[in-house]
Parts: sequence; structure tokens; C-alpha cells
Amino acid sequence: MIEVKTIDKPDERRDFPRGHLNALHLTGLDFAVGVFEPGWRWSESVGPLAGTESCEVHHNGFVVQGRMRIRMNDGAETEVGAGDVFVCPAGHDAWVVGSEQVVVYDFAGGMARDYAKSTG
Repeated sequence: MIEVKTIDKPDERRDFPRGHLNALHLTGLDFAVGVFEPGWRWSESVGPLAGTESCEVHHNGFVVQGRMRIRMNDGAETEVGAGDVFVCPAGHDAWVVGSEQVVVYDFAGGMARDYAKSTG
């Protein structure tokens, strides 16, 4: 069976301070589009919803627009920008760099299933 969905009509939308996530759920694939506005930082915008000190979601991502800085719990840091494909394990903080909105496509599944859902 072939399934096709468009990111313009997601199955669900989750709003959080300075951003939102659109999730599409298909057989064998949970896909997310994360939109992060300037000033967004995971520890401030999503951390309170997650109830954890750092992001505990694994990401397999593609940056469509903008730049984002990622800091792992061990102190390692990197920056990703438009056109970059990245793998980021659980245990990190991240924030928008500059004044451009960041758009990330995430294929790992956890973001579409669990990201920015309230623990309470």
C-alpha cells in the first residue's frame, strides 16, 4: 500500500513558545516539521513541557532554512544550517542562531511522536 501525505496538511500540530511542530504519521514513518522562531531555545521553550533537563529525543534531520546551534550534554557543540543533514542523539540543548526562522525536517520518528508533549 502506498501512502502519501503533504506537510501542508499535518495529522497534528503542537505549539510551544517561539515555535511549533507539524507531525505526519504514516505506516512505518513518523515525520516531523519543526519551525523555530528567532529567540527559540529548547531549554526555555520545550524543556518545561518535556519535564527534562535536556532534549531526550534522537533526531535524524535535514535543515530546510536558518541556522541552529546544538550543545550536547558532554559539552560538544556544533551548528547546522540550510542544506545540512544531521544525526543528533538524545541529551542536548539547541537554539536558533541569528534572526532567521529555522525549519527542520526530522525523519527519526521520536520528534513526531513525543516532542513538545506535556508530561503532566
